[in-house]
Amino acid sequence: MSSTVSPKPAAREPRAPAQPGGVARLLRRLGRGAPIFLVLIVLLVWIGLLNPNFFQPGVLLAFLRRAAPIMILAAGQLFVIVSGGFDLSVGSLITVIVVVAAAVIEGDPAKTWPVMALLFAIGGLVGLVNGLITTRLKVPSFITTLGMLLILRGAVFYWTGGAPTGALTEEFRLFGRAGIEGVPGIGEIPYAVIVLLVVGTAFTWLLHRSTFGQQLFAAGGGPRAAELSGVDVPRVRTLAFLLSALSAVIAGILVGGLAGVSAQVGQGYEFTAISAVVLGGAVLGGGKGQMVPVIFAALTLEALFTLLNLLGLPQPMREAVQGLIIIGAVVYSSYRARRQV
Repeated sequence: MSSTVSPKPAAREPRAPAQPGGVARLLRRLGRGAPIFLVLIVLLVWIGLLNPNFFQPGVLLAFLRRAAPIMILAAGQLFVIVSGGFDLSVGSLITVIVVVAAAVIEGDPAKTWPVMALLFAIGGLVGLVNGLITTRLKVPSFITTLGMLLILRGAVFYWTGGAPTGALTEEFRLFGRAGIEGVPGIGEIPYAVIVLLVVGTAFTWLLHRSTFGQQLFAAGGGPRAAELSGVDVPRVRTLAFLLSALSAVIAGILVGGLAGVSAQVGQGYEFTAISAVVLGGAVLGGGKGQMVPVIFAALTLEALFTLLNLLGLPQPMREAVQGLIIIGAVVYSSYRARRQV
């Protein structure tokens, strides 16, 4: 009696591991910046305990309005730090934006939009000069932008004598002061928050989804290897300085609506922006950084300064705390970089 042998089933080919989707990648990136989100939550809860009205929609949105300039500035600073540099000139550029706008507009509403175009031209020029000197003349970005900081600061004092004149129109100030009114359950959505959402979304896409962003990470992580792979490193780094300067222009326009016109209106913004970038997980020296944690790190610093004000601590104490944050952030960044080697 013959027996039939059934053929062996074909071996199944191993499946390739599933690639994480867009949501999974986003959650993984946010997880890397988890410490800053936890610190932000603690600070917001602490503020809420001291000021029970803080979490009302109107008060919370007003807080976001105040934080919008530094959040936008930190987002722009991240491009430069990812490329391997620093931009110390942004605080003085904010001062130039506010002072020039007030002096040229002189309270004339018809001049508002032409002056805004002029401000972006000034910012673009400053960013290009910073980038070209750094990349083409091989001057360290720290020295280049420190020199630009002093040039802009000196120009403002020379032009105004330390007492700026002129007036900003309501059309200019509305981006920092006004908003969309009559929103059910909220009341008013500040224009500054809308600008923050637009800029933050655009910058996040540009850094993490565009070819430029990939080239920027390559240029910051290994300039020589990036050049060998076809990346125009000087051009990419120059564009990073340009984006940083343009973010300072946007921040300056918002600051003009929030604060008065003075020769010190942008002082200290550059150090706060750099602190936020490092606290958000970017590595000094370039090549690594995430946009969303950096933006929320800037919000965390604003929450910290709000808490210090509620606690009644004087301005010198705030500056001392900021200095400690900068040192601690740099130490933590260096420690983390050594662990990853």
